[in-house]
Amino acid sequence: MTTLTNKTFDEERALYAAHDLSVKDCAFDGPADGESALKESRNVTVSHCFFNLRYPFWHNTGLKIENSEMTELCRAALWYSQQVEITDTKLHGIKALRECQDIRLRGCDIISPEFGWSVQGIEMAGCTAESEYFMMRSNHLTFHDVRMKGKYSFQYITDSVFENCVFDTKDAFWHAKNITVKNSVVKGEYLAWYSEGITFENCKIIGTQPLCYCKNLKLIHCEMSGTDLAFERSDVEATLTAPIDSIKNPMSGHIYVPRVGEVIMDLDEASGEVVIDKECQCA
Repeated sequence: MTTLTNKTFDEERALYAAHDLSVKDCAFDGPADGESALKESRNVTVSHCFFNLRYPFWHNTGLKIENSEMTELCRAALWYSQQVEITDTKLHGIKALRECQDIRLRGCDIISPEFGWSVQGIEMAGCTAESEYFMMRSNHLTFHDVRMKGKYSFQYITDSVFENCVFDTKDAFWHAKNITVKNSVVKGEYLAWYSEGITFENCKIIGTQPLCYCKNLKLIHCEMSGTDLAFERSDVEATLTAPIDSIKNPMSGHIYVPRVGEVIMDLDEASGEVVIDKECQCA
């Protein structure tokens, strides 16, 4: 293993195709404004480094990044890479992760529009994120203790699990398939429209017109707050633990709720059943 310490790199492809390399306390910045510093590299460890140039980690295998910073100028930092571990790092450039697989993030601070597109297999724990179109078209996501704020997140994702998370995000989980969300708070308008096989368990859901046009939708002991016109044209089985403002035209299934402000059933084909069960509040 070769080690580079306390160096500055600003040239094009500065460490191209490097392998078995440890990079410590280095900066990728400077007037040459070079791109693709560690492109096509393998078995590289990066710690306490500063990245202010574009495309540093493309086509990498076996990459570890820790206690480092990627600025807003570090555009499209990780693409087409696999077997990547990132811990305690700032990822602040646009499109920071795309077309990657087998990714693990711990304790990271993400401020990155269009983060995580078309990723296969990502584990994220103890992270915060601000993004638009976060994780679009990705699959096999496993999130624990993640706080995310933005718009249009988790669209077209599949086969994923989220636990103990807080999401403040409009239009989340659209067209998502085979998703489980547990012990989490999900706030935002128009949640999970056109989803299929999505389950919320012990969650708090906040925002207008959630969960419409869904197939095989399940809510298990969930609270819905500030939600109106919920479940429109959805196939749903739900047990709610608190009153809900209004329910509109569920297509099939059963919704057990302690109290509902209004039930709107003005479609002949809507046959979902709303059951007022005061004991749901204590379930």
